Amino acid sequence: MIEPTQKPSCSGAGNDRFRRLDDWRTRALAAEAAIGQVIIGQQSVIRLILTAIFCRGHVLLEGNVGVGKTTLLRAVARAIGGPFTRVEGTVDMMPSDFLYTAFVGEDGRPRVEPGPVLEHGEGLAVFFFNEINRARPQVHSLLLRLMAERCVNAFQAEHHFPHLQVFADRNQIERDETFELPAAARDRFFMEIGVAMPEAPADRRALAFDTRYHDVDALVAEVPTETLPYRELDDTARHIQEAVATSEALEAYVFALWEALRRPEVAGIEIEGVDTARLIRGGASPRGISALVRAARATAWLEGRDMVLPEDVRAVFVPVMVHRTFLSPVYESRRDEIMPALIDAVFASVPAPAAENRS
Repeated sequence: MIEPTQKPSCSGAGNDRFRRLDDWRTRALAAEAAIGQVIIGQQSVIRLILTAIFCRGHVLLEGNVGVGKTTLLRAVARAIGGPFTRVEGTVDMMPSDFLYTAFVGEDGRPRVEPGPVLEHGEGLAVFFFNEINRARPQVHSLLLRLMAERCVNAFQAEHHFPHLQVFADRNQIERDETFELPAAARDRFFMEIGVAMPEAPADRRALAFDTRYHDVDALVAEVPTETLPYRELDDTARHIQEAVATSEALEAYVFALWEALRRPEVAGIEIEGVDTARLIRGGASPRGISALVRAARATAWLEGRDMVLPEDVRAVFVPVMVHRTFLSPVYESRRDEIMPALIDAVFASVPAPAAENRS
C-alpha cells in the first residue's frame, strides 16, 4: 500500500485518497496484465502507455508495418472505455474532415453531419489517428489545438473534450506521400514510443501459428472494458502527482540530466565522429522536463512507491525526452545512430544520487 510521505493534516481525507490510489494501482496492474495477454512481447511498451495515461499525456507510437501498433492502441482504448474515434491519415485529408461529414441525402439534398471529432460530443475519450504522417501540415495544425487545449471550433461554437487522450502511430518505412510532423506537434506528444517486433522467438512463433492472434477483433474483445474508467482519470492523475514526492537530490539529478542533454559539450560529452558543440539545434523545453518529472512520478506509483528514484527517471527518459531533442541538419540523417550514444553518454556523465541521499 502506498503511504503518504508527509501525513496530511486531515488524516481521514488523506487516508481516503491513498486508499483510492491503491485501488487505482490495482486496476492499472490488472489492465496491464490483460493487455499483455493480448499484445505479447510488448511489456515495456504497455507499461509506458499506462504511464502516459496516468499523466493524461498524448502518445505517438513508431514502428514498422505489422508489429501490432494499431491492435495495441485498440486494446488500450477498450481498457479505458468511453467513446472512441479512429481516423486514417491520407494525403488528401483536410482539417474539415475532422469536424464534419458532407454527403448527399436520399432526397438528393446536401447534408452536413458532425465528423469523427464531434460525433460523440464532449464525452470523447480516445482519438486514434492512424498513420499520422500521411496527413498534411494543415491537419497537424488542427490536431495541435485539439491536443493542447482539448477543444475545437465548429458549427459556430467551441466544443470541449475534457476527457480526451490522443493516440497516434507513424509508419517509419514508407516515405512517399508522407509529411514530417512539425516540432510543435511532436512536443505535444507526451511520449514517443518505439514498437519493435517481439524479441522472444516463442512470442514470434505464437504470432505466426497460434490462430488466437489471427482474429484481431476477437483478440481485442478479450480485454475487459472500462478497467480504467475514463471520467475518473484526470482526478486520479492529479492525485498521483500530489502523492509521489521528489527529494532535493533527485531534483538536482534530473536538472543535471536536462542540462547535459541540452548542452553536451559543456558536460564534457564526446561522441565519435560528432562535434557536440554543434550537435543540438534545440533541446527539451521546460514543458519537456515537466513531462519527465510527471512520468517518473507515475512510474514510481505503478511500482508501489511514494518517492521517485533515479531508475524511475531513466525508465521514461528516452520516450519523453528524445523526440523533444532536435539535432543540427548535418547530424539529423544519423539520428538513429547518434541519439542512443548521446543518451548513454548523458547518463554516464551525470552520477545518480547515492542511496542515502535519495530521501
